[in-house]
Amino acid sequence: MNTMKTPTSPDQGQRRAISQSVLRSLSRLGVLVGILVAPIAQAAVFDVVVYGSDAIFLAGRTDVAIPTADQPWTGPGTHLIRHGGATPEEIRETVPPFVSVTGGDVVKVADPAVGGVSFFNGYGAPLFGPGGNGLSGSSLTSLDGISGYLGPQGPLAGVFLDDSIPSSGPAPATLDFTLGGLGIDFLSLAPALRQVFYIGDGVTSGNVFQQFVAPAGATRLFLGIPDGFGFGGAPGAYDDNDGSYRVRIGINQDPTIPEPASMGVLALGLLGWTFFRRRA
Repeated sequence: MNTMKTPTSPDQGQRRAISQSVLRSLSRLGVLVGILVAPIAQAAVFDVVVYGSDAIFLAGRTDVAIPTADQPWTGPGTHLIRHGGATPEEIRETVPPFVSVTGGDVVKVADPAVGGVSFFNGYGAPLFGPGGNGLSGSSLTSLDGISGYLGPQGPLAGVFLDDSIPSSGPAPATLDFTLGGLGIDFLSLAPALRQVFYIGDGVTSGNVFQQFVAPAGATRLFLGIPDGFGFGGAPGAYDDNDGSYRVRIGINQDPTIPEPASMGVLALGLLGWTFFRRRA
């Protein structure tokens, strides 16, 4: 028995063609929407002033009440070591500044060579920039959920955090930035959350920007200084650290250095802030 197919009317065929065209367009639109809503790395540049009092071990510690400079920290619990008596500077430790990041962001740092920090009793020289003092000589223990530090004395250091307060351990392993470990001439570094890492002047010996990759879950990069008595043991000895310097932070792009004229204005601004801070 022959089966007869019902012929398709011109209107039906046209409607079918239009439907297929719409479906194809929607499919393409879906791909486009998927591209548009996919996470896109944001690029930004920030100028950050780091003070000698910015203790990297206090990163994210909004739960801590820092005592006035003329009073000791009390333990047990979170505390930094201070000098037994008054220092000429009588500096109070500060929670370090941070910039916002997302996991996978690539951070680069430029040192415009503006300002400096003194780690020793008495104002003024010697002053040290983000590179710190020497290639090694510092070995500091962890503080609560923040790792220890091992490497050059008093450099610019960083630590990635999520939105939580690192008030308890265990702390991650301490990275080794001595000549026998990672050193300071690495091209790229991917530290874990709460793991203190060396930044220094942000470039290799070949003047290439070093890359610091934010770990999954990171929302903040804190910038501060690792310090202790003799740059060793428990974190502390910030109460005689005066001065500051500025660094430029690039998120997913190279940071640029201002023109010399702008640098002079910036240097005057830093001197003013340092004077104001001492009087405060």
